[in-house]
Amino acid sequence: MTSSSERPLLFLDVDGPLIPFGSSAGQKKVAASCSTTVGQGNPLLARLDPEVGERLIALGCRLVWATTWREEANEVIAPLIGLPRLPVLEWPGADAGGTPRGLHWKTRPMVEWAAGRPFIWVDDEISALDRLWVDASHPGPSLLHQVEPSKGLEDADFRTITGWLRTPASGPWS
Repeated sequence: MTSSSERPLLFLDVDGPLIPFGSSAGQKKVAASCSTTVGQGNPLLARLDPEVGERLIALGCRLVWATTWREEANEVIAPLIGLPRLPVLEWPGADAGGTPRGLHWKTRPMVEWAAGRPFIWVDDEISALDRLWVDASHPGPSLLHQVEPSKGLEDADFRTITGWLRTPASGPWS
């Protein structure tokens, strides 16, 4: 395994990838540790898969929250899915300007944070413009992986990410 600074970054959104927007009736697993008190605060937390944190860690990437949950992702989501405290992608306020029309507001800060290092972005809101912008602005390898928001991260998503990590073009960690 390479050092943590050489590992690819994995920018992770919460709503959609970790908390699916679809009906919870079809969910195979729910967070057993999601107490009644927590569930009353946000009933969608019961849609978290308690095993997804272990699967994310097993990818060997440096995980970074890229979500509007910001630090709350560490306080609420991480303990429910078995993740440690993660760094949080910060982005400029909506009034900061400079984001081209149609470009996701996370895209530019992610590319800046990556600073040429390989990265994966897991989100449910990735557009063709985001892909073009990353291709033109980021010198390192990247995978922008769009998750089906009604289903969240599934086996097929993990296969895609693992496959990318294993390709020679994605870096020396493969």
